[in-house]
Amino acid sequence: MWVAIYPLSEAPTMKLYFAPDTCSLSPHIVLQELGLPYELVRVNNRTKRTSTGEDFLAINPKGYVAALKLNTGEVLTEGPAIVQYLADLKPEVGLVPAAGTLARVRLQEWLNFITSEVHAGSSPLFNRALPEEVLAIFRDRLFRRLDFIEVNLASRDYLVGDGFTVADAYLFTVLGWMKGFSIDLDRWPATARYMQRIGARASVQSALARETEIPPVE
Repeated sequence: MWVAIYPLSEAPTMKLYFAPDTCSLSPHIVLQELGLPYELVRVNNRTKRTSTGEDFLAINPKGYVAALKLNTGEVLTEGPAIVQYLADLKPEVGLVPAAGTLARVRLQEWLNFITSEVHAGSSPLFNRALPEEVLAIFRDRLFRRLDFIEVNLASRDYLVGDGFTVADAYLFTVLGWMKGFSIDLDRWPATARYMQRIGARASVQSALARETEIPPVE
């Protein structure tokens, strides 16, 4: 099998396709935590054009971020899959437990909960056209999920084990939308402290700063 050999300075890097204030922040934080080289490509969610002039639908026919284009040219989608793939590239950093362990399954349990119950559960709140009585139903369901998170964070600093993992990157990202829904996380004090703690990480600050450096795409 033929394998391309590149000088380190010329080796192709991964491309992360992102849009501000979306779940693509989660893999971006993970890339910063790992110190991996990558190119950041901004996507206009409405026009599907990118900051590099590409048609995003040609990159990800699903039409939404995040998408990660690998050095091989293959594209990964779905945030929970992307963050685990990235973390496994540098297992020594400890952003995921080892594959095949119960701890890894616990992490996947949290990722699934966040994506299906918190991420998907908050999505209807973006739709301002819904009547208030409908939005109230979705908020009530989401609040019960936040109650569950609060119980878990009351006795620990992170979701899994004793340190920061990809699950924390994802939860921080999704809970960051609550302010836009006029949901005050101070109602859940352990969760509010958690958000301050994660938000102060250098990886989070760097990811947010880099995303502001790329101008909006028409």
